[in-house]
Amino acid sequence: MSFTPPDPFTTRPTLRGTFGMAASTHWLATATAQSVLERGGNAFDAATAAAFVLHVVEPHLNGPGGDLTGLFSTAEEPGRPVVLMGQGPAPAGATVQHYRGEGLELVPGSGPLAAAVPGAVDAWLLLLRDHGTWELAEVLDFAIAYARDGHPVLGRVCGTISAVSELFRDHWPTSADLWMPGGRIPEEGELVRNPAHARTLQRLVQAGAGIGEAVGATAGHTRESRIDAARREWSEGFVARAVAKAVQTPHRHSSGTDHRGVLTMADMAGFRAGYEEAATLEFRGHRIAKTGPWGQGPALLQTLAILDGFDDEHLDPSTELGAHTILEALKLALADREAYYGDADVPLDYLLSADYAAERRQLITEQASHEFRPGRVPGREPYIPQLRTEYVAPALTGDDGGSGGDVSGDAAAAVGEPTVGPTGETRGDTCHIDVVDRWGNMVSATPSGGWLQSSPAIPELGFCLGTRLQMTWLEPGTPSTLTPGKRPRTTLTPTLVLRDGGAVVALGSPGGDQQDQWQLLYLLRTIVGGYSPQQAIDAPAFHTTSMPGSFWPRTWEPGGAVVEDRLGNDVITGLERRGHRITRAGDWTLGRLSAVVRDPATGVLQAAANPRGAQGYAAGR
Repeated sequence: MSFTPPDPFTTRPTLRGTFGMAASTHWLATATAQSVLERGGNAFDAATAAAFVLHVVEPHLNGPGGDLTGLFSTAEEPGRPVVLMGQGPAPAGATVQHYRGEGLELVPGSGPLAAAVPGAVDAWLLLLRDHGTWELAEVLDFAIAYARDGHPVLGRVCGTISAVSELFRDHWPTSADLWMPGGRIPEEGELVRNPAHARTLQRLVQAGAGIGEAVGATAGHTRESRIDAARREWSEGFVARAVAKAVQTPHRHSSGTDHRGVLTMADMAGFRAGYEEAATLEFRGHRIAKTGPWGQGPALLQTLAILDGFDDEHLDPSTELGAHTILEALKLALADREAYYGDADVPLDYLLSADYAAERRQLITEQASHEFRPGRVPGREPYIPQLRTEYVAPALTGDDGGSGGDVSGDAAAAVGEPTVGPTGETRGDTCHIDVVDRWGNMVSATPSGGWLQSSPAIPELGFCLGTRLQMTWLEPGTPSTLTPGKRPRTTLTPTLVLRDGGAVVALGSPGGDQQDQWQLLYLLRTIVGGYSPQQAIDAPAFHTTSMPGSFWPRTWEPGGAVVEDRLGNDVITGLERRGHRITRAGDWTLGRLSAVVRDPATGVLQAAANPRGAQGYAAGR
């Protein structure tokens, strides 16, 4: 049986050219990246400029107080995938004992206690310093202008503000002042401004020119030293001071109770972004590169290793057999994610080995499993989390005398990584950007965290802190127990694909736990099925919910699968017969993919972006 042919109709063309390509989750970021390429910048200049624009125009999806992971390769070393590590660790005061002492059994999904050390800004500046060519002032000019002069606000931003408006009014007044000036929620298309954010970026630029307050900063004599001065201003200067001061005020958390944060200036000063070797796997003549197991990325590699033992008929996402096989393989890999992954000694070589994949493959039958089934690693005991199908917080009395056990309403509306709800409803996502230039530099990055609904806005900075610590556990002995100095196991998971000695695809998607699941469908359809990038992005998507969620309140749905209706009634009914608990999500609801492609032999470039939500765009020539 042949692989299902792609639909000849695509929502947009797969762009082709030789000069440069960019694709992202917002057209203004894509246009910014392409503008930088047109003015002589390289892919790293372009991606950095676009990323700071994403902070401004998608504040419900990411912000400077958040984090990022990236993968890139350079024209000088095209066959070496490098991880850009912008995931900050838990602060020194973020101990299990402290959080338990606050009456918590889970790290909250919103509020300052959930904040890891912000890592995104330092990571972007590091990448710009080492691999870019532009001055910081040129790179930040786009974002400064949008924050200072305004940009047409997305309807989804307005919807997010509306959802948490009562929380803002009642408990987070600084957020109300920033996002609801005069008590009014902005309307879609209205020009919104964030002068404080613009001033923050301007002060970083001034630090590089020797004008700011950066600790130890003097007038920079090189581009690199000017960028480093801005990094010091961020981690040791006015930003760190404002952050440390802001978290000392108790604020409402998703637990329904008020708490102070624990992030300090010392925590900010002690973090530096960095580079790491990628985890990789060979699949059908391609080398797939992901972050290490401090992120969820290797779960995609494990899934591919399991699927590689099947024939093509089992790998077609558009058929009942293929969708079933893919969902079952994903459950096995994601169970291992929960059992073994974290910022610790993870037996990744064993988890990615052919023998282990073959052992796991044997567990896939004709029927859907409703069990949580991590594998067995010699000398290791898999962590089995508490498998909650619903969650009620412990009854606590907040400072206002109310119960802390109510997780519905305003506090709950602010929790979790913005992602796709169980009905397919989009609550937002994260952000993503891919860029390739004419020299062959390629970058894929997923910035996230610091969403406007994460925690109270810091008024002098114009942004808030992230909530990545909610991905850690308050139980001892887990692979991702909350531990000072350790990174939470992030869901941010861009992808780089290599072939013939060079990077050929930069790919990624927002979507929390769904990120690697949707990227898997793209890889199968392009590598095995021969689809073009836009055909693969447009094709019907699905994902499993049969694993503990990475975000508060960490529930799961045994045997659950969410599918786009376009998968077809025959396929969906067949999956239900096999025991999958199906949620139909509508025709165009799942998947937020973007991608850029380069053919090393010809230099021809391609780009494609997600049509769902009418927001993502690709550009290039």
